[in-house]
Amino acid sequence: MRKEVFVAVDGASLTVEPGEIHGLVGESGAGKSTIGAAVMALLERPGRIAGGTIRFKNEIISGRDRAAMRNLRGSKISMIFQDPLTSLNPLFTIREQLTETITTHLSVSDAEARERARDLLARVGIPEPELRLNHYPHQFSGGMRQRVVIALALCSEPDVIIADEPTTALDVSIQAQILDLIRELANERQVGVILITHDMGVIADTTDRVTVMYQGKVVETGATKLVLGKPNHPYTKSLIAAVPRPTVKLHRFPLISYGGRTTKFRIGDLARNWNKTESDSGKPLFEISGLTKRFLQKRSFIPSRRQYLVAVNDVSFDIRQGEVFGIVGESGSGKSTVARMIAGLYRVDGGAILYDGQPVTGSLAWYRRQIQMIFQDPYSSLNPRMRVDAIVAEPALHHKLLSGKALKHRVDELLEHVGLGADAGLKYPHEFSGGQRQRISIARALATQPKFLICDEPTSALDVS
Repeated sequence: MRKEVFVAVDGASLTVEPGEIHGLVGESGAGKSTIGAAVMALLERPGRIAGGTIRFKNEIISGRDRAAMRNLRGSKISMIFQDPLTSLNPLFTIREQLTETITTHLSVSDAEARERARDLLARVGIPEPELRLNHYPHQFSGGMRQRVVIALALCSEPDVIIADEPTTALDVSIQAQILDLIRELANERQVGVILITHDMGVIADTTDRVTVMYQGKVVETGATKLVLGKPNHPYTKSLIAAVPRPTVKLHRFPLISYGGRTTKFRIGDLARNWNKTESDSGKPLFEISGLTKRFLQKRSFIPSRRQYLVAVNDVSFDIRQGEVFGIVGESGSGKSTVARMIAGLYRVDGGAILYDGQPVTGSLAWYRRQIQMIFQDPYSSLNPRMRVDAIVAEPALHHKLLSGKALKHRVDELLEHVGLGADAGLKYPHEFSGGQRQRISIARALATQPKFLICDEPTSALDVS
């Protein structure tokens, strides 16, 4: 059987000086995260370094055995991973995970490790760090989990940090705090940083130099101000032109078509029954009143001794047909919890949800046919054992909306529209980058042509194109 070879990175070269923040930017699937994984010797099989070398302090580290890399990885070179949920062990508290990393790489006592763990959570903006140390990963919001992953990367005081989309799941206030921390590490401790991101604003504000990648190749590199101010390569120019600007309101943003690849993705193209209407006319499609959600934090046989975290408290709003309704707030403010309650994934502890005048209670089969959700985390929301075509087809198949050739045509059409191509359906989720997985999630949510779409940070993992 003939095997095809896919070249994820082709002849890429870059250097990082002590105290320098070097940005790595490009669209989803360009090879950015592959470079980070290669430096850490964490390439997933059958991936391998087919050519070139990686040097750390003038020593070649590519090709070292696992034991040698284990001593280097984490202690001298740390990585902030793109996916916070799968980067944390769900069976251990945050205290256990932080202190284990600290005592493994630093000669400190258990008490000092606990103190350092608390200080790290405070530095990355986790409120009530002493209390939060005893919590498990699932008890944190997506943005808070990302901050915990950043704290883990800082535990060993490394010389180099590879930050793979470190601010993707963070609100702007916490994002600024984390970027300030990265700058502080670079300036005061002379830590070298490779900052992988699709956010051109972060690149402009944070990095000293930038390397632009496209389809596995480096197309432009240089001082950040020079590259962004006077770009030479057509792709770099297109990337900068595609950045949304608050002073300019466009119905359609420029498409990046360099190299013959263009992603055409508009909700109206994919959901054929979607009709835009005036948002202030007609009765509300959704009526949310007094919505409340509590999570049990401390169990006890005595009810009065149980401790609860009130994640959402007395939230009310209406959403009308054809309206794009935004919910904004910092990490941990309850945005995703509200979304999950509306989607019927969390039990409502107080208040009511009315959809088209009907209460959302009891059996929700009728309701879930009309409601779909794009989840914040594309890594944990896709079944790793299923092919992409089966993942995208599953909602339509479950609700008996399509079958056979009609279903296959719908799946192929959706994958084409989100810029992956019909051939992507034959692959598994681990074969895609974070941004590409998010496109799969979007395609799946649109498979049933829903009447209402809940988008929980739908573009957080996507590049501007």
